[in-house]
Amino acid sequence: MPPESGLLPETTRRIDALVAQTQAMGRAPSLILGVLRAPAAAGAAGGLLHVAAAGETPTPDPDVQYRIGSITKTMTAVLLLRQRDEGLLDLDDPLEKHLPGNPLGAVRLRQLLGHAAGLQREPDGEWWERSAGTDLATLLAGLTEEKLAFPAHRTFHYSNLAYALLGAVLERVTGESWWKLVRSRLLDPLGMVRTSYQPTEPYARGYVVHPWHETLREEPRTDTGAMAPAGQLWASLDDLARWAGFLAAGDPEVLAPETLAEMCVPVAMADLDSWTAGYGLGVELHRAGDRVYAGHGGSMPGYVATASVHRPSGIGVVGFANSYGLRTGSLPMLGRQVLGLVLDAEPAPVRPWRPAAGPPAGDIAGLTGRWWWMGREFEVAWDPGAEELVVTPQPPGAVPRWRFRRDVEGRWRGRSGMNAGEVLTVRRDPTGAATALDIATFVFTRHPDRLG
Repeated sequence: MPPESGLLPETTRRIDALVAQTQAMGRAPSLILGVLRAPAAAGAAGGLLHVAAAGETPTPDPDVQYRIGSITKTMTAVLLLRQRDEGLLDLDDPLEKHLPGNPLGAVRLRQLLGHAAGLQREPDGEWWERSAGTDLATLLAGLTEEKLAFPAHRTFHYSNLAYALLGAVLERVTGESWWKLVRSRLLDPLGMVRTSYQPTEPYARGYVVHPWHETLREEPRTDTGAMAPAGQLWASLDDLARWAGFLAAGDPEVLAPETLAEMCVPVAMADLDSWTAGYGLGVELHRAGDRVYAGHGGSMPGYVATASVHRPSGIGVVGFANSYGLRTGSLPMLGRQVLGLVLDAEPAPVRPWRPAAGPPAGDIAGLTGRWWWMGREFEVAWDPGAEELVVTPQPPGAVPRWRFRRDVEGRWRGRSGMNAGEVLTVRRDPTGAATALDIATFVFTRHPDRLG
């Protein structure tokens, strides 16, 4: 049964109305949508905050499986980035290095991840989503130079075939099947017990709705074989919320936090006219005003799905419908609409302030306080929880803060804002007292009339 709502009554009323309207207009036998909070968001407990459902074929429930389609790609991408972190590959490796003898030339793994390789969208043959899948050897044998529709980085061109090849790379570098990697490296650590390669009861059957007499035609539930890394998997709403929570807040047991952040950096823009949609390393990115949402949509014959999160707040939306009568883009659009509604209407959780256990170790206290650069004031504070120096340009809020943390070599390295990646060097007088902060050659002093 759906959980009790953790949202305001007016927010849930509006969400329920939008879901009912979308189900009716899209003629979906069933539609279910959940709003979630990632476990780490402002110290709050994670999980589903509200579930809205409509339709009766079957009666939607957070434990019922639907097919997630291309949301599968986010899992394939996480696995590939993890292998990069473990030193088994490099994102700039040519495909040839891991699949020798293929005819695609110097196509890079990074380009395939971001749909920037120019590779055609589908493999040859019958429509793979509705047909019994071939094995990897057959898929690779069908590759030709003509599969490259564009030169690399000429344009964004979505490719299911690209993710089949990335799945093949995973199998070659690890010696394990793609599905075994998904289960052991992703699902088990995240407790996703209702995500599977093939459907397990209870699951929703997928349909096409007849345009004239509104009857249902049940769609086949295929094993897509070598194309599985592009869209095979099934999941319940509860499990998809767990995955979306991971995309929002991360889990170091699954992937390093900085690597998850790297996945959400655009590789290509999907709409050059408005710059509202892009693609990172396996993650769709959508801009709505001042917010950027990360996630992915999914579709397979008889199913559409969505997972979208606002990473700064940890709030996300996941959903399913079991009919192609609901246009493929409608459910992701509904998800982002609901996500914006929640972010606008709901008060953000507030992390309670707690006093520090003691003064900062070493000479950190000597770095805090007021500093100036070119007549402008900056305040440096210590965040004991994150163990970071926080530089706030004055007045606060004018531009984002800069955060610095010691790296493995003991240097202060920027982690956010315009100085992310830059080094902060402390200049000292003969007594060892800090007299200036040198941030990428910009020198900050204790007095506005000194230049370092």
